[in-house]
Amino acid sequence: MRPETQTVLHSWCRQTDWNAPTIIGGAGARLHTADGRSILDFSSLAECSNLGHQHPRVVEAIRAQAQKLCFVTSAWGAEPRARLAELLLEKSGFIDGRVFFTLGGADANEHAVKFARQASGKPQGWIIARDRSYHGASYATMALSGDARTTTQSDPNAYRVAHVPPPYAYRCPFGTSTDNACGEAAAESVGQAIDERGAAAVAAVLMEPNAGTNGIVAPDSYWPALRRGTRERQVWLIADEIMSGFGRCGEWFAWQRFGEEGRPDLMTLAKGLTGAHLPLGAVVLSGAIARRLEPQLLLTGLTYCGHPLCCAAGVAAIDSYQQEDLIARSRRLGAAMVERVRKMQSRHGVIGDVRGGQGLFAVIELVRDRATREAPSPWPELHPALRALLHSALQAGVSFATRGNLILLAPPLVIEEKDLADALDLLDRLLGELTVALGKAIAVGS
Repeated sequence: MRPETQTVLHSWCRQTDWNAPTIIGGAGARLHTADGRSILDFSSLAECSNLGHQHPRVVEAIRAQAQKLCFVTSAWGAEPRARLAELLLEKSGFIDGRVFFTLGGADANEHAVKFARQASGKPQGWIIARDRSYHGASYATMALSGDARTTTQSDPNAYRVAHVPPPYAYRCPFGTSTDNACGEAAAESVGQAIDERGAAAVAAVLMEPNAGTNGIVAPDSYWPALRRGTRERQVWLIADEIMSGFGRCGEWFAWQRFGEEGRPDLMTLAKGLTGAHLPLGAVVLSGAIARRLEPQLLLTGLTYCGHPLCCAAGVAAIDSYQQEDLIARSRRLGAAMVERVRKMQSRHGVIGDVRGGQGLFAVIELVRDRATREAPSPWPELHPALRALLHSALQAGVSFATRGNLILLAPPLVIEEKDLADALDLLDRLLGELTVALGKAIAVGS
């Protein structure tokens, strides 16, 4: 058999750079390689394996469903599909709403936009999104994303998408002096973008409530102000919960941290929906939007939407989050993780900012100089010294995720506490080495 380097195109990398180990198994937060190593997964792969790897309850649910019924289209009913929809509506509080199942995150976002336009009667309605966001890599979702990697690939104007500045408090684009002021200014910019076009011409606002690979964790002031502004203008708000959902940010869904004040009109899900055991996405719609769509022909065409095997995995995943109390565990371990990283920040001048802490998700932003906040390399390039840190960590048996000058910490919610502590010990040591590698002694506290 030819090696994978000669037969497969791999996502988000130069093919000539790809040289990863082959994974043959896993358990909990660990991956097992073909050459006999055990690697601690500190990123939940693509921030999706919230339940770790080979979760017994999910694996058994897939096996049991496969023995009964592998597949039937959504033209027919399927018990696991109905049960999963019911659970999602229950956990989100969209009791009188509806769920549309997709194959993953990107098509969930595309369909949320489609539903917002169709239900509002604005087939060409504008979508307001933001810079430094990521909603997928199809042409439509590249247009929705404010991602520097794909700006030349898809024209937002052609897809009727307008971008606003992000609630990036550490480098606030509005020049504010506090985190909450930056969040409020960012929310206000969304309102201004709606007003410029007229609310009648805007179908929806699409935003990530919290975690995302862009590395921006919005200040607490942002989401409630955004929700107030969209509600006042009678424009629907879509919460992209693809990465932030299912305990990643310490709640079933990140917007729930703000109670009913933060409730969106639609939300999109994937990743943790099955704990990544099988591919599945979803759009959860409010009752008001669902009732508008019910008498209309739904303009969708996904052969595998609501696949029974995937939905069975989703039901088992939700049971696992609930029975193992993983949402609360994420809050507890996430707070401890961020506290530990902040202590690292007091020793390592290379750490410019630490964001997160609501759940098992945190962002470390690296700088050359705290005073100037100069990044090691232009966004979103990966500095060679940071690439060397990743290599050293992997050699030591831990896989970390990075994006540009950011280290994203997002271990599975089932990670053993000793493994969590050991990985942070390793990161502490490697960050000390990174400060030296960047070629500058940075005065701590400057």
